[in-house]
This record gives sequence, structure tokens and C-alpha cells, in this order.
Amino acid sequence: MAPGHGGFVLAVDLGSSGLKVGLVSSTGEVVGWTHHPLDTERGPGGAVTQDAHTWWRLVTESVRWCLARTAVPAREVVAVGVTGQWASTVPVDVDGLPVGPCVMWSDTRGAPYSREVVGGHVQGYRATALAAWVRRTAGVPSPSGADPVGHMLHLQHDEPGTARAARWFLEPVDYLSMRFTGRAAATPASMTAAWLTDNRGATPGYDRQLLARSGVDPDRLPPLLPTGSVIGRVRPDVAGSLGLGSGTVVVAGIPDLHASVVGSGFVRDHEAHLSIGTTAWVSCPLPAKKTDVLHQMATVPGLRPGGYLLGNNQESAGRCLEWFLAAGGGGVPDGYDGLLRLAATAPPGSGGVLFTPWLAGERSPVEDRTLRGGFHNLSLSTTPADLARAVLEGVAYNARWLLEAADRFAGRRLEPLRLVGGGARSLLWSGIVADVCDRPVERVAEPLLAVLRGAGLFAGVAVGSLGWDDVAALVPVDGVLRPRPENRDVLDALFAELPGLYRRQRRMHARLNRPAG
Repeated sequence: MAPGHGGFVLAVDLGSSGLKVGLVSSTGEVVGWTHHPLDTERGPGGAVTQDAHTWWRLVTESVRWCLARTAVPAREVVAVGVTGQWASTVPVDVDGLPVGPCVMWSDTRGAPYSREVVGGHVQGYRATALAAWVRRTAGVPSPSGADPVGHMLHLQHDEPGTARAARWFLEPVDYLSMRFTGRAAATPASMTAAWLTDNRGATPGYDRQLLARSGVDPDRLPPLLPTGSVIGRVRPDVAGSLGLGSGTVVVAGIPDLHASVVGSGFVRDHEAHLSIGTTAWVSCPLPAKKTDVLHQMATVPGLRPGGYLLGNNQESAGRCLEWFLAAGGGGVPDGYDGLLRLAATAPPGSGGVLFTPWLAGERSPVEDRTLRGGFHNLSLSTTPADLARAVLEGVAYNARWLLEAADRFAGRRLEPLRLVGGGARSLLWSGIVADVCDRPVERVAEPLLAVLRGAGLFAGVAVGSLGWDDVAALVPVDGVLRPRPENRDVLDALFAELPGLYRRQRRMHARLNRPAG
């Protein structure tokens, strides 16, 4: 699979709201891909789940579709690369079949048990727990319960039947890899959100002291392999069913954070990208382990031995536009395209309207699960176009809030910024990001497919057919957007109000959105 010499990777991107499967060529081209939306079930007590059986059914249908539609010969599919959502938990039996629904990353039913483990008065954490975890991992399980430790404790305490039936608790990417290979395996990258590996060296492993503190059953955790390992070949029965060759290998899965680094083409230290998808994040490779508890960001195990990635997350980005559209905002007839055309008719600054995009709480640069969004500074002259543009600008202000914290974390101004994710398909939104963040933005071509392409290129590196030095040249950029000086004052003035709105309103949101019971 050397660049330009043939060979394809079957790439799987299991997002929170949709599944993409495609074939990525040796030159980074996504030659065929398909997408299926995913349903999420929400229940009492903070339950948020998805059906992992459905994921696999859709993967198999998509693989067959891609092979048939592209006419790529099976013998040219050299590897399978899996990426997608992380910090979710799938309980599976010894054969890798789910024995319960996937507990999603936003499921908080484990909160009471997580608080017993790490809860306290230092930014919500017990000082001794914080010190023990941060020293070894750079991060710490959340007292909100919305991570694998919370999930596993919930299953052990509240669903003992499911826990007993489970041989493994797997991250979604590791679950899909096991369906392909029959082998349970994980990596320091895929286990990032569990914060149970000692990340101080080049070969992280599970930490016995943290396992004991967490109360998680260590026998349910999958064996660790180095990130980028080949787990094995696709099972013969699966290969036969899907039409894959007998020699196709499966590379251990990576979170979409890691795949987006590769898919941005910025794979060297301090080369940063901003992803605007359902959620948003700012990340870049970094050379050393580090933690910023105050702003809820930390390094996580990286793509290469001894390397790290900046990890953080904002809960609502593209989903704000989805919410505004579903709420009838703008009254436009033709969906997103109509909404974006409407937003383009409003002036920069949206007539003074400021939208705070905290529709589902926030994780970074503040962790506040009770925070909620809103429009501010409305007047009788506010138009639907102002509201539509304010949503786009509000997501960009929030990203700037995170980006400035990321600058301080990295010890330098992170620019230029590569832009990936579905939000980057809009030239208007990309330009707003450049204006608000006041730095050049390089928009990756086909930004919606950046993670899929990243998974394909990473698998190519993992099987030794590509080198890391090849990656940057295989990721095209279709434009550079530069901040416009004429918009500086109005956008700076609105951004300056956003952190203050959080500080002034957070107690109100805590009172209004206090968990029941």
C-alpha cells in the first residue's frame, strides 16, 4: 500500500449519531463510502444507550455495499481500520456478542459510584484521588459517571445479570474489531477514557493501584496491545460473508480523536486541528504528558510510542444547528442549506445577538453538566437571519474559549488551524471560525470524511505500507481562510461576554437543572 501503488483499507467510523464505512486508497482517496444514522435511546436516571447488534448489522451491509459499488477486488483490501466514538462501554460475551446495550459516553447512571471513588471538593474531586490518577494517567474518571469507569460500576452494581454475562467490557472500536477477528483486545489509545493505564512511559499498561481504587473488575478489561498493532486476520466466516480476502488484517481501533489527527494531515507536535462535528474539540500531538484540571484538558496516549495528544471536548457544536433547525429556527424550507443561506444574509456579529451553545452542558474548558444554552441580547429588531448566524458564531466563540486554553496548555499559539468535521463543509461557517478565532484556518478537503480517511491512513501506517512522513501529503486542503480585520472589533466584543455569561449564570443553571432525587 505504498502511496500510489494500490491497495485499500476498509475504514469504519462509528460516530455517536451515524456510522460511515468506506474504502480508502493508498493515496488517501475515499473511493466509496456510505452512511447510516444511528438511534440513541434515552431513559430515566441518565440512561443513554445504543444497540451494538445494530452497529454490526449496518457495518456488514455497508461493507458489502462498498465492495459492490466500487468494484474494488477483495484481494486489494489489505486491512480494516476502525475508529469512532469513545468513552462508551459494550458488555460482550466470550464470543464478542453484546449481552446488553452499549452504555454511551453521556450516560450518567454510574455517577453515585464514581463520586464514591473520586468525588470531593477540589474541582469536584477528592484531592488524594486526583493526585493518584493525574500522576499516572494525566486524567481522572469523572464524578459525573459519564465515562467507562462510571459505566462499568453501574453495570456491576445496578445490572449484575448483565455484568455476570459479560466476559469483557469493551470500547465500541474494540467491540467492532472483535466482531471482525474474534479476538478481544484494546490499546492505550482505545482505553484513553477509562484512565486506568499508566501513561508515563512509551508502553502504557493497566495500573494495579488505579484498578484497585476504581472498584472495576480487572478481569473484564481486554488485554492491551501497543497502539497501531495488528490484532489478526478477519475471521474466515466473516471474510466469506462480507466478500473480503482471507489475508485481510484488522488494525486495533482508535478513537475518532486520534483518527482526526491523521485525517487533518497535521501529525507533528503542536500542529493543531479543530473538529466541528456533533461535538467539537481542539487537538494536536504533544511531546509530553500534561494536565490542566481547571480547564478540563489533558494529554492522552498518542498515535506513536511515547507520544501524546491533547484531549478535550465541547458537548455541542453541529448539534446546535440541528437543534435550531428542528425547533423551526429561521423558518426556512430546505434544511441546513436554507439555514446557512439565511445566516449569510445577517451581518458579522448577528446584530448584537450572542448565542451560548451549551445545550447539553459542557466539558471543556469548564465541566458543568447542568449548564444550558440560550440567545442573549435580543431586541425587537432581531431577525431570523441574526438568530441563524448567531448559532454559527456562538459555536465559534465557544471554540475560541477552548482554543485559548489550548494555546496556554501547549505553551504556544496554535496556528494555522486545520478544520475538519461536518461543520467545515460550510464555507460561511469556516470563515466565521477564522474571524472569531483570529487565526488562519486551513479547511481539509471533504472535511466530513476526515476521520474516515484518517482511519484508513493510520491502518496503512500500521501495516507498514505507509510512513508517517507520507501522511501530510495525502491529506488535501481546499482553501485557507484568513481572519478579516474589518470584523475584529464586533466579534471580539461579543466573545468577551461569553465567559462572563457562564460565570454569572452557572448557579442559576445548577438550580434549574439539578438532577432529580
